[in-house]
Amino acid sequence: MEQMEVSEQGFGHPVNNKALATVPYSANGASTVLTPQGGGGSCSCGGNGGSESVQAGTNTNPNIYAVGQIDIRFPSLSVEKEFAQATGRAQTAGLSDRQALQSVVSERRNRYLARQLCWVFTIEGIDTYILVPRDPVDYDLLLETVRPVPNKTDTDIVIGVRGPIAPAEMCNGLMVPVVTFDQIYSFDTAALIASIPRPEKVSAEEFGPRAQNLYERIIQVADNAGATDEHRALNYLATRYPDIYTRTSDAFEQNYELAQVEVQPSRLSGTRRIVTVVFTYNQRGGGAVGFFSEQYFVRVDVTEQFPFLVSPLQRGFLR
Repeated sequence: MEQMEVSEQGFGHPVNNKALATVPYSANGASTVLTPQGGGGSCSCGGNGGSESVQAGTNTNPNIYAVGQIDIRFPSLSVEKEFAQATGRAQTAGLSDRQALQSVVSERRNRYLARQLCWVFTIEGIDTYILVPRDPVDYDLLLETVRPVPNKTDTDIVIGVRGPIAPAEMCNGLMVPVVTFDQIYSFDTAALIASIPRPEKVSAEEFGPRAQNLYERIIQVADNAGATDEHRALNYLATRYPDIYTRTSDAFEQNYELAQVEVQPSRLSGTRRIVTVVFTYNQRGGGAVGFFSEQYFVRVDVTEQFPFLVSPLQRGFLR
């Protein structure tokens, strides 16, 4: 696929936060593109016959900005037995297993158990990281992720630094990278979508499904473990930048579809790593792809642990 050159006009100040769609990128100069097929959420990635794949460039940056769910595991039989004894001492009558778990680990006298448990971060149901707080006080952040009534839409964002593969004895044989985290955000996806400012001319019944679709198409990008610059930028936008949801909803109103999202190294990169996320919208029924199209872009700085907006969403064009 030929690389797209985007002429970037204007340079804004950072906006607020949350948002959007499918992916491409290249840390080594060549961009990768995920193209939605028929707006249905499936995509043909890099011309791979319809299967999703992201060709991420070389990236030795250990920073993590990942979206998934946190789960609790027992690292050993002795910890499991100790937890059972603590549960026996607690008032858990009438509680479900998950409610009892949340009740026991939340008690201050059982705080020692929180330090003994194995906190596993899963992405799309796959065990991806083992979480360890940089500051022991931050076990509170982990405890807040234990919902008494879990839901499939429960979402956790982990920001931290990826370390080596865990030894087998650390988490009952699970050998995945250890992430030392500095921040965890927890929310329900439906609540996140509901909090996005809605255009006045669009009803909540119309806007909600559109925003939900866009959110899922970014988060479910193949291999998005939040470890590469492109995925960190996308995860940041998906959860912290509402303007992209609004722009895409406007495009739908004008009978445009989201054709692709590209992540490219920005020409502004120098002493800092800045990526440009480009959103391409094609007019439905417009014939050849790109014949009737519009492009918008936003720049994100991914140099350090916490990504941030460099310039807000604005119109771009091919040249």
